[in-house]
Amino acid sequence: MSSSFICSTCGETHEGLPTDHGWKLPDVVWAIPEAKRSSEAKFNSDLCQFGEHHFIRCVLKLPFKEQPGYYGWGTWVEVAESDFYRYVELYDKDGSAEPPVSGTIANAFPGYPPTVGLPVMVQFQSSTSRPTVAAEAGHHCLASEQSAGIDNRRYHEILVSTGSLGG
Repeated sequence: MSSSFICSTCGETHEGLPTDHGWKLPDVVWAIPEAKRSSEAKFNSDLCQFGEHHFIRCVLKLPFKEQPGYYGWGTWVEVAESDFYRYVELYDKDGSAEPPVSGTIANAFPGYPPTVGLPVMVQFQSSTSRPTVAAEAGHHCLASEQSAGIDNRRYHEILVSTGSLGG
C-alpha cells in the first residue's frame, strides 16, 4: 500500500492513506452539461440550489475499528427549502444546538447499494465544520457501518471502490 497520497482538494501530498472521499456537486447537478451547469444551478463548495431542490454539503463519518479516526464521505444532502435557508442563516454561527433536520443523500457512493435518495438526519455544526449526517437505522448498510464502525478490510474495499487504491 502507498504511504502517501496527493489530496484532490488541496493538491498537496499527505502521509498515510486517504480518509475521505467527496463530491463537488450533487449527482443530479453534476449530470448537467458543464456549459449549462452554472446557468441552471446556483452552487458553491457548501450549498447548491437546482430548481426546487436544495442541497447542503455534509460529512457522513464511518468510525474506524482498528485505528483512531474515521472515514468521511463528503456527500451532498437534499433538504427542505426551509432547512436550507436556516442553515444559510447559521452559516457563520454555531448551529450545533439546532435540532437535526431530515434529508436524502444526493450522491451515489461507490461500492454500496444505491445511496441516492437514502433518508438521513443532518446535524448542523460550528461555523468551521460541515454538518454531519446520520443514516437512518435499518435503511442501509451505511447505517450499520456508521454505528459499528469499519475494520481495515472494509476500509481497504472502500479505498479500492473510490479509486484511491488498486485492487
